[in-house]
Parts: sequence; structure tokens; C-alpha cells
Amino acid sequence: MFNLIRTTSDNKDFINLVKDLDAYLKVTDGNEHEFYNQFNSLESLSNVVILYKDNAPVGCGAFKKFDESSVEIKRMYVNPNAREKGLGKQILIGLEDWAKEIGFTSCILETGKRQIEAVKFYKKCDYKSIPKYGQYKDMDNSVCFKKELI
Repeated sequence: MFNLIRTTSDNKDFINLVKDLDAYLKVTDGNEHEFYNQFNSLESLSNVVILYKDNAPVGCGAFKKFDESSVEIKRMYVNPNAREKGLGKQILIGLEDWAKEIGFTSCILETGKRQIEAVKFYKKCDYKSIPKYGQYKDMDNSVCFKKELI
């Protein structure tokens, strides 16, 4: 049985899942990991979801306000043993629904070209490519996406 909860970045299960995510990204980002990592602080994340399977945390995601109408999706992760079961989509929908509830009309995000599964996943979830924004503008590895929530 699956259970999606809303919490904050103080949640111990979220912190542990993010440690696994960061270990994965350290490998795929290579020498660019430190650049990307500086934008992944957990301190500013008060909108976090964790997906549990049989009371064990298997995935997470978060968002933070980007501008008046958009949130930025952050820290999306599903344990490798739990992938290919639609869990990432459950997490993403949970985040999108929460963002809509509090008045946002779109989600944006950045991922890396080397995270091939992530790029495919976001396209499959109706995210459209947009120009690179903010700190990612000059990063060759970055790919940015947006989805309207209306």
C-alpha cells in the first residue's frame, strides 16, 4: 500500500532520501556536481512530499516559490528498487496538486541532460522544454521544463 504525505525538509525520511539522490547526482553530474549542489539547499523547502510503500519511504519531491505564478520542482527522487512503477508520477502529481491548491498556475524545473530517465519522465508528464533560466542559463548540461497547471 502506498501513502503520500505532505511535510517539510526537516523530515528525517526526506533528508535520507535526498542523501541517496545526491550520491546518484554526484556520479552523473561529474565535475559539475558542486555547481548544481549549491542550488539544492533543503532550508528553503517547506513544501515536501514523501511516498511510502508499506511504511517505508521510497520517493520524494519538493517545490519552492519561483515567482508569483510558478513554483520550481526540486529534489525529485525514487529509490532505484521502486522505479518503473509510476511512483515518480504519483509524487509529481502530489506536488502539482499542492501548488494549485495554494494558488500557483505553473511548475518549472531544471534537470541534467545526463539524467536521461528524468528528461523522458518530465516529457511524458507533459512538461515542455523552455529556455534555461537563472543560474542554469550557461550550463551545457542543464535542461529546463515548464508545465501549466490550469
